Amino acid sequence: MRCLFTLFWTLFLLSASAQLTYETLYVDYDSAWKFRNLKIIPIRKKGGGGMPGATGADVVPLAEALNKGLVTVTERGTTSFENVHWLRFNTHSDKKVYIGGGEIITGGRQDRMIVRDTILNPSDKDQYVPVMCVEEGRWSEKEKKFGYGNYANSGLRKTLDSGHNQVLIWNEVNRQLEAGQFKNWNKSDAYESRYLDKKYVLAGQEYFDFFMNKFRHSDSTIVGFLALSGDKVIGSDIFDGTYLFYHQLEPLLWGYIDEAINSGSPVTLQDDAVKRYANKLLKDEKSQEVFVRDNGKIFRVGGHVVHVNTFFKETP
Repeated sequence: MRCLFTLFWTLFLLSASAQLTYETLYVDYDSAWKFRNLKIIPIRKKGGGGMPGATGADVVPLAEALNKGLVTVTERGTTSFENVHWLRFNTHSDKKVYIGGGEIITGGRQDRMIVRDTILNPSDKDQYVPVMCVEEGRWSEKEKKFGYGNYANSGLRKTLDSGHNQVLIWNEVNRQLEAGQFKNWNKSDAYESRYLDKKYVLAGQEYFDFFMNKFRHSDSTIVGFLALSGDKVIGSDIFDGTYLFYHQLEPLLWGYIDEAINSGSPVTLQDDAVKRYANKLLKDEKSQEVFVRDNGKIFRVGGHVVHVNTFFKETP
């Protein structure tokens, strides 16, 4: 009987953690934070979110893995035609590495953006990850050391998700650079060139300090958030536990801050409209699947939903 109870409880926990809907989550409208063009509404896990989730606590996010030397990234080859859309990853520990779709990798022969969420298992073999170029016009003869560049903003992530079309991605990067009046510091149309504009960096830092202070002084049950600017929900990111969420929080924030500064406006969207959006996203698994199919993506590991991300930018 005890074994049957243990099995039942294990299956219950697995099924509960397999979804990220109202059954396991709630949107904390009363704890929303707003600064200039950006409003963040926390999403919390019912009963707390301290468990590491389906990925386990042995997963290291890409930024940390690169910083600690737990993974190295290199070009697959020397010619752009055959190799621009792939990067080689090699792990150097017994830890798995979580890579998020939309994360920017700088350096190499050209800056890249990760195409989709991926978990690299520890291996002594080369592992290849699909990427898109976010720096039109540069394919260096000499390969630079790769570094981490945060998440892309929601506009570029949406373009990536719309079809993995390289020309569309270059067009969106160029549109953003022109709209933001960024100087082309590297003599190439690089998405990351905006971070060499001192005024932009200072403005972004003010956003970042405000929101990080709010997160630091909140309890640790947050596993995601809705991001608003102007009359739109500009995106959402939800993880299956606080472990992965808080490890991804800083680079995610920079992406939404970039969107708010360059394409946003003071928030006017009312809670009723936000709730309609949240209901489409979180009501149940079936409706979530339908909504995210056209407005984002769901990353699963062994049938468990690990990350839900949406980019829908129209007024709900």
